[in-house]
Amino acid sequence: MPLPRRALATAALGLAAALTLTACGASANASADLGAGKGTAAPDGTTVNLTADQHRITTPKVDAIAALVPEAIRRRGTLEVVDNLGTTPPLDFYADDNKTIIGVEPDIAHLIGNVLGLKVELNPVSWENVFVGLDSGKYDLGLTNITVTEARKEKYDFATYRLDILGFEAKKGSGWKVTGPADVAGRTIAVSSGTNQEKLLLAWNDQNVKAGLKPVDVKYFQNSSDYYLALSSGRIDAYLGPNPTLAFHSAQTGETEVIGTYSGGGADVLGKIGATTRKDNGLVKAVNAALNEIITNGTYAQALKRWGLAAEAVPVSEINPPGLPRTNP
Repeated sequence: MPLPRRALATAALGLAAALTLTACGASANASADLGAGKGTAAPDGTTVNLTADQHRITTPKVDAIAALVPEAIRRRGTLEVVDNLGTTPPLDFYADDNKTIIGVEPDIAHLIGNVLGLKVELNPVSWENVFVGLDSGKYDLGLTNITVTEARKEKYDFATYRLDILGFEAKKGSGWKVTGPADVAGRTIAVSSGTNQEKLLLAWNDQNVKAGLKPVDVKYFQNSSDYYLALSSGRIDAYLGPNPTLAFHSAQTGETEVIGTYSGGGADVLGKIGATTRKDNGLVKAVNAALNEIITNGTYAQALKRWGLAAEAVPVSEINPPGLPRTNP
């Protein structure tokens, strides 16, 4: 059931404190944004391996869980995982060889594959093609920071694996904080089109306009280099995106900071990120069981920790929990 506002605020603030600081967004030039190298620091100080040689955490196959996989996928022997172009550090992005996809999402995908006894194939596509590919059956599983929403639950099944917290990134020292809708009134804010955060920002704007406040000037950019250039030049006041990505970027550059966080589920639902399958195709039960296996055996926590995202852990994977409402509060 939906959590009370106080519980939601506590969860969001706790995550913000832990990360110094999630549900879709992209950067077309992640390696350049981070600075290529053998290692770098995540927001919590964790040293992150940016090379193609990842030494990923592994876990054994569990036959009873593997048996839950639909027969066609078991016969094929591969799990076709779709991600959003591999360009959202530390979620999924390219290593310093500019071709190997790394990050917490690929790590979790491979752990799921381990438990199911399947070889994971990562398929980087544009955001809209994540869903086109799932709809057509070209891909089995979307594992790319997809927020559970009530609208999406009509077409897809979800097995949750991370909390979804959004962030506002601004120039460091701006003296501006975002705690709710009124704080963005009259501001120029960039957001990625077709995302959960866009829906939230537009809902806040509608709320402000109805209250007689100035509207938000919403700007859209194709990739991170564009909105970070706009931020540095003062053409926008902030960028709204997945909090882990923003916090990771600000930790690398030292030029920006996260000035506020908010649940990706809105005011009444604690937002959650879900591994996504086509509705009723039979795969979600196997993925859910695999996620709960790695949560129980500790490899899930290890995967989050190596990317500085331990505070986004969920205690258990749920199938189709309450999602972002069709109309944001």
